[in-house]
Amino acid sequence: MNELFGTLSDGTPVHRWTLERSGVRVRVLSYGGIVQSVEVPDREGRAGDVVLGFPDLAGYLAHPEPYLGALVGRYANRIAGGRFTLDGRTYALEPNNGPNSLHGGARGFDKRVWEAEPVEHGVRLTRISPHGEEGFPGRLEVSATYTLDGSGALRIAYEAVTDAPTVVNLTNHSYFNLAGSGDAGGHELRLAASRYTPVDADLIPAGGPEEVTGTRFDFREARKTGSGYDHNFVLDKGVTDGPVEVAELHDPASGRVLTVATTEPGLQLYTADHLGEPFAPGDGIALETQRFPDSPNRPDFPATVLRPGEVFRSETVYGFGVR
Repeated sequence: MNELFGTLSDGTPVHRWTLERSGVRVRVLSYGGIVQSVEVPDREGRAGDVVLGFPDLAGYLAHPEPYLGALVGRYANRIAGGRFTLDGRTYALEPNNGPNSLHGGARGFDKRVWEAEPVEHGVRLTRISPHGEEGFPGRLEVSATYTLDGSGALRIAYEAVTDAPTVVNLTNHSYFNLAGSGDAGGHELRLAASRYTPVDADLIPAGGPEEVTGTRFDFREARKTGSGYDHNFVLDKGVTDGPVEVAELHDPASGRVLTVATTEPGLQLYTADHLGEPFAPGDGIALETQRFPDSPNRPDFPATVLRPGEVFRSETVYGFGVR
């Protein structure tokens, strides 16, 4: 179902698409590719919204910084110093996180209106990011397809092509709260990650990946998330052609379970310690599947360069259940 959700100040309409299948209802906005809501049942069969969102467009426009539910790009996460060098040329980006570029700059993909068209069991969003947008080179044609499969899992498949060498890293920035409200710090998290990337004071990777053994970053066995995380975890599986399950989040009170499968080699765990009003710190947990932060400046990290004639592909699947 497609309906008008609101209108921007310049008159551009924003639409909301409702996907419903196998007891799951998801609402997606053409503004920012935002996943506004995900309604799933608890162990008693009671439906509840398990992602943070606003009831109207005004909320998203007034509070852009949390990136609630948004499709972020052209480069998700941080690029140190707001610059990178590609093929011998240095590109200056729009710094919007201290000296760094975060989630594509001041007006990244999350603040753009996307074209939308229906597909079977879902919606496909498309846009063209022009050469030079927020400082990134190349004209990028990008799509994100949101579908519900037969089990009620939400699948997000990204594709992109470029007419000049560029860097690409796309993710969804939903904050999950499987209880539906309150502090999510009591959720139990399991991650298939034996290493993580330590960061400096600006949350830029410092040095190479380190082992999680004996540290607070070891989620290989499920345990409560608590707080204090905004870190990239190096997934043991690496880059894969198809989605592989890498994470499970469980709320003991409601019984709801979220599983995350992805083709990507990294997952950013953010426990929302700086989430602002109208939400409280810790109200949600972001599990952002991605390449590593600052990869354009780190040749030792998985590559993020896209060249003409190549196709960028990435897919993440969010599955829902109870126990």
